[in-house]
Amino acid sequence: MEAQTELDTRGLTCPLPILKAKKALSGMQSGELLRVVATDPGSVRDFQAFARQTGNDLVDQQASQIGGQDEFVHVLRRR
Repeated sequence: MEAQTELDTRGLTCPLPILKAKKALSGMQSGELLRVVATDPGSVRDFQAFARQTGNDLVDQQASQIGGQDEFVHVLRRR
């Protein structure tokens, strides 16, 4: 799955990852994918709620550990 836009929000906490994603999505075409990398564990719930509220499709969420730090990847499809 290749995202047209990638957003690095590592080190940012709620609500900044969501706000940055909202801004990025506003400049994208319908159907394009946005990949957001975050370190805030609350971003998992936040992006689920954001997708429900905005009508954008949350197509994937993954958690991994890179260098001892948790990372969360969220992929949204622009409505």
